[in-house]
Amino acid sequence: MLGGMPVEPPPTRWELPSPEDAGDEEVAGIGADLEPGTLLAAYRSGLFPMRLGKDGPIGWWSPDPRGIIPLDGLRVTKSMQRSSRKFEITIDRAFEDVMRGCADRRRPGGWVDESFVDAYTRLHELGWTHSVESWNADGELAGGVYGVAIDGLFAAESMFHRQTDAGKVALMGLVDWLRSRGAKLLDVQWVTPHLASLGAVEVPRARYLALLGEAVRFDS
Repeated sequence: MLGGMPVEPPPTRWELPSPEDAGDEEVAGIGADLEPGTLLAAYRSGLFPMRLGKDGPIGWWSPDPRGIIPLDGLRVTKSMQRSSRKFEITIDRAFEDVMRGCADRRRPGGWVDESFVDAYTRLHELGWTHSVESWNADGELAGGVYGVAIDGLFAAESMFHRQTDAGKVALMGLVDWLRSRGAKLLDVQWVTPHLASLGAVEVPRARYLALLGEAVRFDS
């Protein structure tokens, strides 16, 4: 169990769609809520939430193909190695601050809104979400990444940086942390050119769900 023993919330009151319901699309269903039990049921089944548009309803996504970073496949360049010496890496020191860094609407593609900050902070308080932070020499938060940990799964949700390579160094810290705890699957949702440069690869939905089944032992 990554990060210790979390508290299981009440189960969701919704019947969530199956990832296969997305078919050739990416959204398997629309609606429900962001309660802790709903979020955990979604991640355990292979779904994750994002709004359809800036103020749209919650969509439950199942991309095909799905992006993952093999835990033995992170590409660490010499530049990243040099940068790693400039930052202090911590775990769960500033979860909400990392989320708000990711939620900055000035960032290209920023999609995290206040409802997501509230929902994932509640999950953090229950022990299900974690952040990895990069701090500069002045003790300022320079970058970070956060996501959901269930058994051997870590579903990375978003990453940000305020200084060059600070987000990449946080990802390095995340991979080191996951490997030290025997994690099996690092989900990054989609493979962007940036993530591809770091070693992310695409796998078919069926393969992702098989990997998820190996990583998540809890049968909701």
